[in-house]
Amino acid sequence: MATNGEASDVYARMGVKKLINAQSWVTGLGGSLMRREVFSAMEEAGRYFVDMEELHDAAGRVVARACGAEAGMVTAGAAAGNMLMSAAVMTETDDVRIERLPDTSGMKNEILIFKAQRNHYDKMFEVPGARLVEVGMPNVARRYHLEAGLGEKTAAVAYIFAPFLKQPLTLRETSEIAHARGIPVLVDASAMVPPIENLTRFVREGADMVTFSGGKGIAGPQNSGLLAGKTELIRAARKNYMNPASARASVVRAAKVSKETIVGLVTAIELFLDSDHSAIWNDWRVRAEYIVDRIRGIPGIRAVVEEEPNRQGPQPVIYFEASWKGPSPESVRKLLREGTPPIHVGRGGYRDEINVVMVNVQKGEEKIIAEALDRILRGSQDSNRPSKA
Repeated sequence: MATNGEASDVYARMGVKKLINAQSWVTGLGGSLMRREVFSAMEEAGRYFVDMEELHDAAGRVVARACGAEAGMVTAGAAAGNMLMSAAVMTETDDVRIERLPDTSGMKNEILIFKAQRNHYDKMFEVPGARLVEVGMPNVARRYHLEAGLGEKTAAVAYIFAPFLKQPLTLRETSEIAHARGIPVLVDASAMVPPIENLTRFVREGADMVTFSGGKGIAGPQNSGLLAGKTELIRAARKNYMNPASARASVVRAAKVSKETIVGLVTAIELFLDSDHSAIWNDWRVRAEYIVDRIRGIPGIRAVVEEEPNRQGPQPVIYFEASWKGPSPESVRKLLREGTPPIHVGRGGYRDEINVVMVNVQKGEEKIIAEALDRILRGSQDSNRPSKA
């Protein structure tokens, strides 16, 4: 036990190393860090019992307002949001169909997805029993590809937003085509907040349902998510998730969320909406420039601060030119991970560059990152110089 003001280190007691997360809000590194107000709200929520339906109703109103949607709900992460969206469009609010999942025989059970948007997480749409049907080509799609793919078995069209993922048709075009046939559009926008404008953007552009992670840029509990959209579809999602009148739980019941997580996410949303995002963005930029300034001028290295949409805010990007004589980018990443403290950085996006994602870099850690990069990159240059005989 810690005494005399000594900080208790739960990870040290478990033999687990703490690290610097300059890779982004990735689940493998714990997502994001919650603010004290979120911890406090979750601790308070854990002291009492409540009617979970009533709590979901109240939280859903917060999610709906935040996303500019008719209705909303808290989910167990964006992946659970994809499962719930898929189930909702196949069953609607029909109790019999809900109980039958994942058996979808006789239902509209096909969800169209652009071939260019296939991704690591799209299996979540299939879990309730849907079948993903690809449309378009690997890098592009035309209107006629989507129009030809729509059929009698089509339950929805899935549209995925993620850094560096292609958008063969815009969401507005996709929604226009699907809605002309009475087919809903489901948007996975897990990691697309911030900027704050994205919370309402996708509904404005035609999404019938959209899911976000609550444990990334919003800094809520890592196992939380937001699901917003049309009232009837959210009702269907809620019934799939928790339907006391049903004789048999739905397949997506496995993605249940606790009262503490619901309260924590609602608190995080309110804090996020009330934050000075310009100041946060500028802070990331200033600290990103510190890192770039430290390693500027190394032969064969081009270090710049980039702020394009794919980059999730201002971040240092290190490009390795043809003249670079040092270790490969992957070797540099490995050396950073093996250091003390371990530093995890990104894999770039356009080619094998290194990007330092500032969203989870804590105050002062930019100096540790800059020093480690400087030592590794300049040290490799020194080792390649001929010795003085």
